[in-house]
Amino acid sequence: MLDRLQHQARWVGARIDSRWTVAVAATLAFLLRLPGLTRPLRPDEAGFTLVARSWDPRPDSVYGDLFVDRHPLVIAVFALTDRVGGEHAIRVLGAVACVLAVLAAAAVARRVASERAARWTAVAVAALLTNTVIDAVAVKGEILALPFLLGSIWLALEALERHSAGHAFLAGLLAATALGMKQSLVGGLAFGAVLLVAARLTGRLDTRTFARLAAAAVGGVAVPVLATVAWALAAGVHLEEVWYTVYGFRTDATAVLGDSGADAPAARAATLAFAALAAGMLLVIGGFLVHVRREWRADPVVTAATVGIVVADGLALALGGSYWRDYLFGLVPATALCAALLARHRTGRGRTMRVVIGLSAVSSLVCLLGWAGWNALDYQEFHEADTGTAIAAAAEPGDTLVVFGGRADLQLSSGLATPYPHLWSLPMRTLDHRYGDLRTLVEGPDAPTWLVAWVPWGAWGAPGAEELHDAVRARYERHGTGCSDRPVYLLRGLDRPALEVDC
Repeated sequence: MLDRLQHQARWVGARIDSRWTVAVAATLAFLLRLPGLTRPLRPDEAGFTLVARSWDPRPDSVYGDLFVDRHPLVIAVFALTDRVGGEHAIRVLGAVACVLAVLAAAAVARRVASERAARWTAVAVAALLTNTVIDAVAVKGEILALPFLLGSIWLALEALERHSAGHAFLAGLLAATALGMKQSLVGGLAFGAVLLVAARLTGRLDTRTFARLAAAAVGGVAVPVLATVAWALAAGVHLEEVWYTVYGFRTDATAVLGDSGADAPAARAATLAFAALAAGMLLVIGGFLVHVRREWRADPVVTAATVGIVVADGLALALGGSYWRDYLFGLVPATALCAALLARHRTGRGRTMRVVIGLSAVSSLVCLLGWAGWNALDYQEFHEADTGTAIAAAAEPGDTLVVFGGRADLQLSSGLATPYPHLWSLPMRTLDHRYGDLRTLVEGPDAPTWLVAWVPWGAWGAPGAEELHDAVRARYERHGTGCSDRPVYLLRGLDRPALEVDC
């Protein structure tokens, strides 16, 4: 089996040195993301879309009736694509972002290594972005941020080479803009900062030039920050509310995750590590770290900056706590740099890296074929969306829905509004810790017409679950079962058709 994979990798490798490789890799990165247009939106995509549609900023809430712990920029992107092309248009934009990421990664590799390394790096990035073992369907902040992150790295390298304050300013601007897509994506800032400091310490920059470039970069970083402040002031949102939504919430949520037990996060972390290994990401980064001393001797400045982005993005992923597989997309810029620095060599470490990239491409192809076959045989399940569709068919105008446990994809497919602000489980557990708000809603005049218990009432061991369950039993009656045997409740005294769920 290993011999066959190595043979396939060599076959791939023989074609990677074509001058059309970068263009082909970028094209494939676009085309292989398009099958996602046939699949329902995933929970985060659906949640961002719902928040964007109901966006109504007020002094004590960035988004109005619904809450999400994301920067307004990424929600604005979802709002724009939804308005222009409907809910699935975000996946077209994601495919375009993958094209730009491949091209930018090749440009970075061309700057730090060679044209040959650029071709191999383009293949590595395209393979990672289309590997279904990570995620080749959903589009979230990580995917949308990649062109900004890789663009900031290329601009930082250009600024160092040309001593250009303009390039440094743009590098800071793009690196900070990436934080608007996902607030933990600090890799562009880390790369640029370490690059400048290492260049000064090694004498590649004198003090005056270092200060000029650093000031320009900080100025670039300040632009998105000031733009966010200006938007908040114009929209009438308190700045402390913006800060809490984007960053402060994560501190509270981390405490909740710590109190909920480590079994689920540990299982997801193991799955994430397997995905990183199967896609080749761990081997690429690991190969660089093994040879980091040799790379340091060849170019200490770029090597130091690459170590900086690996450490920064690795820590950001580890500290996130949830360990979903698509978090790996945040490591793509670091992986691209590691691949470029090693693939340029004609020695053993260069040949090994090229084999690893070839195997990564084979892995992406095999996983994609498996995914396509699984879907063609109709084994892929969309239980949340199917349950929402069944509720939509039985609902009447003006009906509302709450999903306990937070499944925004079910909420979206139902077409019903929600009177509860939390579309995700973590905000619900963090901001409505004892379920007091939900219980008050269920007992009050604005109680939702429909209620789906997508997770058991006692999940996560949260206090107040039994009281909430009692309130639901008092006001609701079981009105059928959704997919995966999830109970669906209807407010007592209302008459609706029986659910016809096609799972």
